[in-house]
Amino acid sequence: MKMKPFSVKKRDVDIVVISDVHLGAFGCHAKELLQYLRSINPKLLILNGDIIDIWQFRKAYFPKSHLMVIRHLTGMIAKNTRVVYITGNHDELMRKFVKFNLGSFKLVNKLLLDLHGKKTWIFHGDVFDITMQYSKWLAKLGSSGYDLLILINGCVNFLLTSLGRDKISFSQRVKHSVKRAVSYINKFEETAAGIAISKGYSHVICGHIHQPEMRKITNSRGEVMYMNSGDWVENLSSLEYHDGEWKIYSYIDDPHVKEYSEANNQLKSFSHKETFKNLLKEFQLK
Repeated sequence: MKMKPFSVKKRDVDIVVISDVHLGAFGCHAKELLQYLRSINPKLLILNGDIIDIWQFRKAYFPKSHLMVIRHLTGMIAKNTRVVYITGNHDELMRKFVKFNLGSFKLVNKLLLDLHGKKTWIFHGDVFDITMQYSKWLAKLGSSGYDLLILINGCVNFLLTSLGRDKISFSQRVKHSVKRAVSYINKFEETAAGIAISKGYSHVICGHIHQPEMRKITNSRGEVMYMNSGDWVENLSSLEYHDGEWKIYSYIDDPHVKEYSEANNQLKSFSHKETFKNLLKEFQLK
């Protein structure tokens, strides 16, 4: 009698919020994101901006793992998982198609959810970035520099791990050591929270600044729970809502995702041609 292979079930989650994936950029951890998406069963998946990095997109660079993430997302839509794509600055070209709906998929600029009588306001957050409003070329220049920094950081970390040393994050060190960077993050959070309080919302969720966070912010008019889903370049994080509670998810600290990937043999790779064919099959296109 043959034994059935050991299998680990997907983890049920009511809502998952992911932002700042940057598919098409060097720093994107598409393989890890794919493993995470395969290990969960969300009722609602919210893609909160900068999922595809159109700013950094290069025809010569779009790895199979990046394409497989898109394939998996389209597969979820084809299987009627509710997916909401909120536009960000790196995928701002998609704002031309806002209000587009296809089955269980819709494209929006912002989203308002009513969760057990509490209003949750979700948007990317680039609207608060002054360089986006007045100096887009400067923002794009900064994005290119950030992408280069991540690439160099990856090379350095490869050498460090080869020597048995711990990895380091250049960008995280800059964020936590430069006072202006810390001040920018604080102002971003307080601005988002202030507007949410004025509108009477209980929760506000952003992305954009690659800084996972969940904390109450209070001003003279009230308080709100501010949350940020972080990113899949440095932090490999998301926000999850289940059984009435929000939490910050960290891929690095999740034993289930690794166990699921190993038990269900989810590391199989495909050629670009095979992946694209399978992508078309998700919508039964010929």
